Amino acid sequence: MRRVYFDNNATTPLGPEVLEVMRQCLEKDFGNPSSGHFFGEAARRLVETSRDQVAEMLGCVPDRVVFTSGGSEANCQAIFSAVMARPQGRHLVASRVEHPSVLKPLDFLRTQGYELELLPVDGIGQLNPADLAAAIRPDTVLVSLLAANNETGVIWDVAELGAICRRKGVLFHCDAVQLAGKEEIRVDEWPVDYLSLSAHKLHGPKGCGALYLDQAAPVSSLVMGADQEMGRRAGTENVAGIAGFGLACELASRHLVAGGRAAMAKLQRRLEEGIARTCPGVRINGAGALRLTNTVNVSFEYCSSAQMVQDLDDRGFAVSAHAACHSGDLDPSPVLTAMAVPETFRHGTLRISLSRSNNAAEVEALLAVLPIVVGRSRQGFV
Repeated sequence: MRRVYFDNNATTPLGPEVLEVMRQCLEKDFGNPSSGHFFGEAARRLVETSRDQVAEMLGCVPDRVVFTSGGSEANCQAIFSAVMARPQGRHLVASRVEHPSVLKPLDFLRTQGYELELLPVDGIGQLNPADLAAAIRPDTVLVSLLAANNETGVIWDVAELGAICRRKGVLFHCDAVQLAGKEEIRVDEWPVDYLSLSAHKLHGPKGCGALYLDQAAPVSSLVMGADQEMGRRAGTENVAGIAGFGLACELASRHLVAGGRAAMAKLQRRLEEGIARTCPGVRINGAGALRLTNTVNVSFEYCSSAQMVQDLDDRGFAVSAHAACHSGDLDPSPVLTAMAVPETFRHGTLRISLSRSNNAAEVEALLAVLPIVVGRSRQGFV
């Protein structure tokens, strides 16, 4: 059976060019980047070349990029850096649809005496900037908001949200893990203090990410020890992972310049139109909002997400019900709950997320079996 992977918001397959540069690191450029000999200097050059590549994708100077173990660590470092720098403030702002790697550390801080305010979203997953402006107080330490939702693909206006925070003198962190590689990021034009990235969401390796820091942003190292990453994160660098991440960023940027976004949007339109035509009782979550062109979040009334995911897997198609961090959770998505998606639809949701590895033939193959899968799932309800 030929298998088709449509769960790219969970993770992407490693690009072949990325695999090759990582293999080179593991086999030949294995030195410690802090060592002063030939092997160490070769490894250091790889790290700094990769920093240049990530910075080029972001639109910043290289020394603003700190390599981390992934998006979760980058999110935590941003949050705790802000809190440690402004101990007099006790108020934190985020939204109800943030990733758990943002909500969990914020919830921990709530147990330590901080007040956490979670902003609502509307029925298509949009955040009202006026709600953000009204929420910020004199004692607000940090605002942490995503750039693109990992489940629905809904994109928020980072420039507008950041401008509100900048006018009010509040630190602003943006989780851009899902946006990177799919839309252009310009931190030189966005008023952000912190921005998080993860390599494995754009055909890079797992276990590597980055935190962008504005020049004026306070930063504290969560990992203490030696002075790697200019004293902002201790520990011997993951050279192979960093080299793969840097190349993945360069390739993603090239793909966007070459018209990759338009090509992806064409597949998304075909998928959504095909589903709407062949499957009754369906809603596209986030429709009407600006969305990532790779993401289709669709709910089928009176269906079971778990059954459909399993049935599709048996037929060779990998999709998800919602975020990978909740994959073992039978409860409906907190994101869809926040969007007030009707309960009769909420339990029958699939997230189909594409990458540049997918093609039109794979989309057509999925459309051919999806009505059968939906019909089977619906039999027990109606």
